[in-house]
Amino acid sequence: MSSKPAPSSHSGADPARHAPGPDDTVPPAEDPTEDEDALAPAGHPGGGVLTLVSTPIGNLGDFSDRAAATLAEADLILCEDTRTSARLLTARGITTRTEPLHDHNEQHRIPALIAQLERGRRIAIISDAGTPLLSDPGFRLARAAIAADITLTAVPGPNAAITALTLSGLPPHPFMFSGFLPPRSAARREVMGRLRAAEQAGLSATLIWHEAPHRLAEMLADLADIFGTDRPAAVARELTKRFEEVRRGPVGTLAAWYADNRARGEITVLLGPPAEDDGGAGDLDDRLRAALATLSVKDAASLVAGAINLPRRTVYARALELARQADDPHC
Repeated sequence: MSSKPAPSSHSGADPARHAPGPDDTVPPAEDPTEDEDALAPAGHPGGGVLTLVSTPIGNLGDFSDRAAATLAEADLILCEDTRTSARLLTARGITTRTEPLHDHNEQHRIPALIAQLERGRRIAIISDAGTPLLSDPGFRLARAAIAADITLTAVPGPNAAITALTLSGLPPHPFMFSGFLPPRSAARREVMGRLRAAEQAGLSATLIWHEAPHRLAEMLADLADIFGTDRPAAVARELTKRFEEVRRGPVGTLAAWYADNRARGEITVLLGPPAEDDGGAGDLDDRLRAALATLSVKDAASLVAGAINLPRRTVYARALELARQADDPHC
């Protein structure tokens, strides 16, 4: 069989010689726009596009070609910090104009950015590291774009919480990521107490947070106090970088370690779900019923909340419900 290519339709050859017969298979014609369409988000023709682009969490080699192309082709890149993002963009030769988008300016910038998108502009959002919106700015703008019926798409990539979860050895699902806890101990313990109360009501999930190095030891101590020293946990540090480390063990042991060994770098903390024999709601109810036998609802709630490190308001609501059930067994 000759390897000589068939003549084109304008070659003057007899078209009948090359017409397919009834048993011939005709390959589909190549669509020159197929690759572009595969990468382009669905949306209004000619309309603007807001793209959430994930960036490396430490290793520049994790930046995908598609992410680089998206940023290079955008009309504007919104950065959490333009100085931090400059290193990544320079490494890939990306010269697209950048502007800051952070917690302090996002809300008032939304109208002008939506107007640009409505005029057909292509805008990308990146954070300092990882996936935008998760503990980073961009959520309010993304929600405004959805409300304005503007195409919203994403270029997925690195994420510290998911990477830490897969390396932790803790149950990968269900999990609950809560960003950063409050910096002050009292507020932090209040949030932890609500999560522990949710476990008392049946929540069973691996819990994930980011934390600053200088607060890590205190945060782990609070976790051990509220959730119990034996709860399995992990601390992931400097993920994808040269000194990557994942330390695993009971949260009380980890708290003691980091009390004596100061941590450095970007940190993700994970707490495993409660054990199957965890007292749960039954333990809370038993304590409250015993206290209600001799105390008022208010005093019983205060006593039990202090004993099991749960928010007083949460315990009071449950105490009130138990008191009503005791007064009316049919309720």
